[in-house]
Amino acid sequence: MSTVQYLFSGFGGQGILFAGKFMAYQGLIEEKQVSWLPSYGPEMRGGTASCGVIIGDEPVGSPIVNTPDVLVAMNLPSLDKYESAVAPGGILFVDSTLVERKVNRTDVTVYEIPATRLASDNGMPTLANMIIIGKILKVLGLFNEEKIGAALKKVISAKRADMLEINLKAMRIGAEY
Repeated sequence: MSTVQYLFSGFGGQGILFAGKFMAYQGLIEEKQVSWLPSYGPEMRGGTASCGVIIGDEPVGSPIVNTPDVLVAMNLPSLDKYESAVAPGGILFVDSTLVERKVNRTDVTVYEIPATRLASDNGMPTLANMIIIGKILKVLGLFNEEKIGAALKKVISAKRADMLEINLKAMRIGAEY
């Protein structure tokens, strides 16, 4: 692995920043160099949110993700805004429950995951973000439950420790989709 730039984007309340933070900790557990840069509108819940994460073998010079290698678009405005920025040969993960249009680019790999529907169908309506993370880790060959569990323990607060197993379950659903 050299350096991979991730951009997570969606509505506030979809767990965009949490997903980015998880990926950052996943990188730290892999002993990589990491940056995590959240961005959200003043509305927070319901407003737009995005999060840039860079994971690599070398120190990260700038935390800004202008040309993501991996884009997660959890809503249509995110796909509309960032699709053209993805590096040629990059990967797009789209929540197809909320994004009805197809990706226009032909020089990228696209995974359409009905994450919001899968989350709802499995009794975990707030975990569409983690379903997509599970798919990302599987596609990139990084799905390792021990390391995932260690990263989740870093991002899930002690008072929410009961959420660890359901987050793991959501990630398994994504990996298997």
